Amino acid sequence: MSAAAATKDAVEIAQGVHWIGALDPDLRSFDIILRTANGTTYNAYAVRGKKGVAIIDTVKESFSGEFFRRLESVTDYAEITTIVLNHLEPDHSGALPELLRRAPQARVYLSVRAQMMLKALLKPANGGVPEYTPVSTGFEVDLGGRTLHFLHTPYLHWPDTQCTFLKEDGILFTGDVFGCHFCDERLYNDRVGDFRFSFEYYYAHIMRPFRSYVLEALTLIEPLKLSMIAPAHGPILTHSPQDYVRRYRELATPRLYNEAHSDKTLLVFYLSAYGNTRRMAEALATGAENVSGVRVSIYDLEGCEPGIFTDLVEEADCLAIGSPTINGDAVKPIWDLLSSLATVNVSGKLGIAFGSYGWSGEAVSLIEDRLRGLKLRVPLTGLRLKLSPDEAELAQCRQLGESLATHLTYQPPQVLV
Repeated sequence: MSAAAATKDAVEIAQGVHWIGALDPDLRSFDIILRTANGTTYNAYAVRGKKGVAIIDTVKESFSGEFFRRLESVTDYAEITTIVLNHLEPDHSGALPELLRRAPQARVYLSVRAQMMLKALLKPANGGVPEYTPVSTGFEVDLGGRTLHFLHTPYLHWPDTQCTFLKEDGILFTGDVFGCHFCDERLYNDRVGDFRFSFEYYYAHIMRPFRSYVLEALTLIEPLKLSMIAPAHGPILTHSPQDYVRRYRELATPRLYNEAHSDKTLLVFYLSAYGNTRRMAEALATGAENVSGVRVSIYDLEGCEPGIFTDLVEEADCLAIGSPTINGDAVKPIWDLLSSLATVNVSGKLGIAFGSYGWSGEAVSLIEDRLRGLKLRVPLTGLRLKLSPDEAELAQCRQLGESLATHLTYQPPQVLV
């Protein structure tokens, strides 16, 4: 029997609180970029109070049948007074239009950042936009003996995300945060197989680019007395839920603490076919080191996998990227490095490009365009030199490094008022 067929009815995770989600064990790729060796779950929940029932999130549209079957095993549609949307991505809101048709009396609660997304999702063809209430941290809904308390946690990992805390039971419904793509019909973290890799992999690819928002969210979550974390994907965290909160704190806190932490950090990455771009990189680094308050590190990408540098890049202040031009382009390890930066927040860091070329020299401008696309600031025009640099040209490289370091350490004068 498949995992999807094994759990036909809702599963009571606490008294009056049921999992009504769906299992997708055969999924092997999520949103194109994530590998899912164990499939995933689309977790949704029903919470019963004396005044009615709240539905928290829905499922991917193609799994609506499972969702409604489980929902109907624990409640009638007429009892549903509340629909909470912690996140409106299609894997969580796919069944929403049909749920609203079946329970038109229910009021929708969603984050203040989700309103435009709701209107885009529920166009006239899908029944139009229902009555809804935008909420932020501290807003509460009384279900009758049970209280839904909302926490505004944007960019985890979309602007609209929020968490919902069932106060009396200590259950935190989190949307994507604390989740992972791991399907196991046993549902609970102390019963399923070992999902540590999936948990860390999910954080690295989904939450890590928004590390500052993770830390802000943790300030709201850490004081809560948690009995359970109920995410939108993966195992329900019933055993030691605070351990997962602590792990997020560890993952989101800079670990590679720079011994000279008061200095600005410049990372120079290069790959060189005949040693010419290497000589440029070394001269640039020498120039930058002439400026007090800048710590320079230089890395030859030929000797390593580019993806290992994400921790360094995340905590650095500036990147200098050097590549020769081969067949009108930068070389592949440079693009691999730049591609890996999609998982970290590099917005606002400084960046420049440089490199040697033989015929056309497009690599420098192409790298600059990619740096800008990643939202780095490119304060100086990159340097491209034909073939082997002479002493005068190496002096230009040193000057470029010194100018970059000066930009990095510049402090605007304070205006006295």
